[in-house]
Amino acid sequence: MAGTEQAALTELWQQQWPDCPPVGYRLRGPYGGVWVRFHSLPESKRYAEDESEYAVVLDRYNTVLDELFAGTDVYVIVPTWTTEPGVPPHRPDAGYWQSFLAEDDPDPAYRTYYHLFTTRRPWQRGCIDDLLRAVADDETADVLITDVRFRRIHHPYDGGADVFLTTPEERDRLRDRHADWLSRHPAGL
Repeated sequence: MAGTEQAALTELWQQQWPDCPPVGYRLRGPYGGVWVRFHSLPESKRYAEDESEYAVVLDRYNTVLDELFAGTDVYVIVPTWTTEPGVPPHRPDAGYWQSFLAEDDPDPAYRTYYHLFTTRRPWQRGCIDDLLRAVADDETADVLITDVRFRRIHHPYDGGADVFLTTPEERDRLRDRHADWLSRHPAGL
């Protein structure tokens, strides 16, 4: 990814989500008004134990992703964490976007740097199932899938997905279509 494209993505992110860096778990705080969380398995079960449960997990992820992105291109953003500020080797299927200090600590051994790599691709159901399954198994984390204008964000995690939409009304419509995938927790967690 060229420097101008990196800068354009960063500027676009700042326009859409100025109160938070591109870190999924941090978005819920400043953008709770457009957030909804869906659980991956019935009764809020966190991890799949067999192929039939993996089918449910992937179907739920892909159903919401289809509703958000069908017929469009998406960015798939995957982080790498290090204790050093230098950019780690690039992923062969993704371009380097940006790095930032995620956790500051007086002891350099405990500082955490976040390095984001992104791929632009046409959205098709199932096109990132391997990545989604790795997220569901907690083998990778903090993945973001977003439209190319950063208007809608899907942040899968092991146990579900946080979704950020353009308005509370859009959030409510999506939430209501999948009410049986919601948590019973009063805060929606």
